[in-house]
Amino acid sequence: MDIAALPNDIDALKQLVIDLQQHNEQLAERNRLLHAIIYGPKSEKKPVPVEDQYSLFDEAEQTQAEQAPKTFEEVFVPAHMRGKRGRKPIPADLPRVEIVHDIPEADKICPCGCELTRIGEEVSEKLDIVPAKIQVQRHIRPKYACRSCEGVEDDGPTVKIAAMPPQLIAQGIVTPGLLAHVAIAKYADALPLYRQEGQFLRLGLDISRGTLASWMIRAAEACQPLIDLSIEELRSGPIVNMDETTVQVLNEDGRANTAKSYMWVARGGPPEKPVVLFRYHPSRAGSVAEEILGNYQGFLQTDGYAGYEALGERDGLRHLGCWAHCRRKFVEVEKAAGKKAKGGTAHAVLELIGKLYGVERLAEKQKLKPEQIVALRAEQSRPLLDSIKALLDARAATSPPKSLLGKAIAYARKQWDRLTVYLEDGRLRPDNNLAENAIRPFAVGRKNWLFSGAPRGAHASAALYSLIETAKANGLEPYAYLRHLFERLPCTTTEAERKALLPQSLDPRVLASAS
Repeated sequence: MDIAALPNDIDALKQLVIDLQQHNEQLAERNRLLHAIIYGPKSEKKPVPVEDQYSLFDEAEQTQAEQAPKTFEEVFVPAHMRGKRGRKPIPADLPRVEIVHDIPEADKICPCGCELTRIGEEVSEKLDIVPAKIQVQRHIRPKYACRSCEGVEDDGPTVKIAAMPPQLIAQGIVTPGLLAHVAIAKYADALPLYRQEGQFLRLGLDISRGTLASWMIRAAEACQPLIDLSIEELRSGPIVNMDETTVQVLNEDGRANTAKSYMWVARGGPPEKPVVLFRYHPSRAGSVAEEILGNYQGFLQTDGYAGYEALGERDGLRHLGCWAHCRRKFVEVEKAAGKKAKGGTAHAVLELIGKLYGVERLAEKQKLKPEQIVALRAEQSRPLLDSIKALLDARAATSPPKSLLGKAIAYARKQWDRLTVYLEDGRLRPDNNLAENAIRPFAVGRKNWLFSGAPRGAHASAALYSLIETAKANGLEPYAYLRHLFERLPCTTTEAERKALLPQSLDPRVLASAS
C-alpha cells in the first residue's frame, strides 16, 4: 500500500478500514471453503432422521452410489446392531459347472459293515470367471463354376460365389462383437484405448490404439442417421433437461490445444422412452443449446448458466431452474462456516429445501399421478417456497454481496421465477439431476482419457455416448444393444428400419433372447 496515497479524511480512512476488513473476511471464507473441499467429505448429504429424510444431490462427477439416499439407520448403526443386508443371490441364469467332492470309497462303509446310503447333499455356490477369449471368424464362401463352359472363349466359364453380408466396417478384421466390446469398454467403463491396447496384447493380439480409434470414428459415422432420428425424438417430449461440461480437444482449427471445449447433453423425448443426446462443440455459447432444441416447444430445465438466457422465453418454451444447483451454493456457505454454520441463514435455507424434497419423496412413495402431485405441491411446497423467499429477501440487504452467502442469495433470487415453475406440472422435477446423471459417465471417463485427439474423435464420442446412455435409460444392456445395432444397421435401407434400431424402440427381452 502506498502510504502517501492514503486520504487525510477520517471518514474516508474508516471506510477504507471497513473495506479491507470485509475483503479479508471474504478471503478467509474462501480459504475455509477450499480447505473443506480438499480435506472434507465430498458428499453434500447429511444424516437426518427418517421422518425428515430428503434426497441431497451431488455433482455429476460423483458416483451413482453416493447419490442414493441413505436413511438415518444406514449412517449411524450402534455397535450392538448389525445390518440385515445379506449376500445377494447369484443370478439363476448364469451357467453352472458342478464339482463333486466325495468321500473315499473306503469311508462309505459303516463300522457295522453295512454300505452307507446317500441321503442328500450340501451345495455351496462360488463365482468363477473365464478371462476374455479372442476367436477368429472364418467367412467361407464356396465358389462354383460350370465345367461345360470351360472351353468357351467369349466370356469364360460361369463362376458364382455368395456375396459377403453387409458389414459396418467393410474392410478390416473387426466384427460387430469386437466393435461393441471396444466401444463399451471406453464409453461405458471409462477404459482408455491405450489400456485396451495393453489388454489385447496380453491376450496375444496386437491392435494399435490408432486402429481402435479409427474403428470408433467409423462406427460413429455409420450411426449418424440414428443420431439424426434421436434429435427428432428428443424434441417430441414435454420436457428437455440440458447441461454441459468441459472437454479438451486437440487439433481444433485456430485454437490452442489447451483451450476448453464443451460436451453438451440433453435428455428428453417421451418420459417412458427417454432420449439422451450428447453434442460436442468448441463453444459454450447459448446458440449451441438453441441449435440442439431447434423448434422444440415444452419445458426446458437447466442450471443458471447465462448462456441459456440466449434462448429467452420464446413462445412455447417454459424455462425451469434447478434447486440442486441453488442448494449447492448454500452448502458451500456451510462448509466455509464450519462449526459456526448451525443456526445461520444458510442452515435455515437448507432445512427448508430439505422439506421441499420431503414433499417430493412423499409423492414418490405414494405413487401419485401428475395432477395429484400438483395438488400436493400447492398444499405443502408452496408455503415452504414462500418462507424461503421471505428469508432470502430479508437477508439480501444485510449480506455482503461478494461473500459466499451474498452470492448464494443473489443466485437464488435471480433464478426464483424459474425455481418455482416445477409447481405447475406434476411431471416436472425440482432439479436438473436427470441431465447431471446423464453426463456423469462422460465426466468419469474424462478423468481417465483426459482429452480427445481431434474434433472428429470428439464428435464420434458424442454419438457413441448418445447411443449407450439412451440404451441404459431404456433398460437395455449396452453391450447387447451395440452388438445388435452393429450387426443389423448395415442391412437397413429405409428410415423405418433404422428407427426400429433406436434404443427406445427395442424391447429388452428381445436383446436378452438374442444373446
